[in-house]
Amino acid sequence: MNTTALSNRIALVTGASKGIGAHIATELAAAGAAVIVNYRTDEAGADRVVKEIAENGGRAVAVRADVGRSDEVKALFATARETFGTVDVLVNNAAISEFGPLGSYTDEQYRRHADTNFWGPMLTMQELIGQTDLGPASIINISTAGTTTLPPYASLYVATKAALDAATVIAARELGPRGIRVNTLAPSVSDTDGTRSSGFIGSPLADQAVAQIPLGRLGTPDDYGQVVVFLASDAARWITGAHLHVSGGQR
Repeated sequence: MNTTALSNRIALVTGASKGIGAHIATELAAAGAAVIVNYRTDEAGADRVVKEIAENGGRAVAVRADVGRSDEVKALFATARETFGTVDVLVNNAAISEFGPLGSYTDEQYRRHADTNFWGPMLTMQELIGQTDLGPASIINISTAGTTTLPPYASLYVATKAALDAATVIAARELGPRGIRVNTLAPSVSDTDGTRSSGFIGSPLADQAVAQIPLGRLGTPDDYGQVVVFLASDAARWITGAHLHVSGGQR
């Protein structure tokens, strides 16, 4: 993707302080977009992403917000507007993924997953389309290949992502007449900061996951950024309501 593919675009990436979100933010900036790097707790990580973007000639700002809270989402968009202008590329990447048997989840885990994985994207999409001067725009919701592979011990995470998949298609149908495209990107199991800190990488479960991926490896953050740039750009102007597996063939 060339460095001007997203010039004059303003992109907001949630959960962008590390991992897949951080790589998406840097790729959007490299394609010419001004980028809001959202984080909830990892301020140092978000600042590193902004620094990397700036060192490569891009524009970015780090903004703290819990996307599961409507007041903080409103403040997030207000800061974006004050800094760069109207957001017209939204990447809903922020997510919580905790795994265990169905009977093991607590009320707090249910609330956290629902607030971040489903309600958060709903709030950000609502805020995006409520901008009075919004023209054509692109929303990319980061889901998971797990909504079709349906792995054991992932019911809470996968269920909230499946709800997001459904909302994506409905939003695409509602917003298409306004020139707002809404798509889902579904990554495979990936080697990220989160999966490393959880002990997943190097475990038998990771080996089992690789065995189910035809291309023979776990995903990495590098596998997703350019695809998001494509979906955000005019090259994807005829794509909306799509569920795009970027998963090495894992389905």
